Amino acid sequence: MSAAWWSVVAGVVGGVLLLWLALIAALWIGRPDELRVREALRLLPDLVRLLRRLAADPTLPRGVRVRLWLLLAYLALPFDLVPDFIPVIGYADDAVIVAFALRSVTRRAGTEALDRHWPGSPNALAAIRRLARLP
Repeated sequence: MSAAWWSVVAGVVGGVLLLWLALIAALWIGRPDELRVREALRLLPDLVRLLRRLAADPTLPRGVRVRLWLLLAYLALPFDLVPDFIPVIGYADDAVIVAFALRSVTRRAGTEALDRHWPGSPNALAAIRRLARLP
């Protein structure tokens, strides 16, 4: 029984390690250029306000709001999937996760919700749409 338990633990740890390595490889291969990462980081305060406003909007579906609160919690954590000391992709993992979340939220809630809650300039919103590949 003890050997079976250790093999399950080893399998889970090995699987998580393989997924983490696959994420790093995917980020490295498809990494955004440094300009896009800098652009996303400059927009970070407005983006966090947008996420908070969307998460608090009672007109949005509950599943969307839960995803947004989980995303905000992830962004508040002091550690990341890819450590920030790795050049370019250290910060890119946050940008990629936010982009995927925004795409998911926009598909479910619509672009009107994004437009309604955006606190920044129209040019900055256009940049967010480009980074997240939104219509």
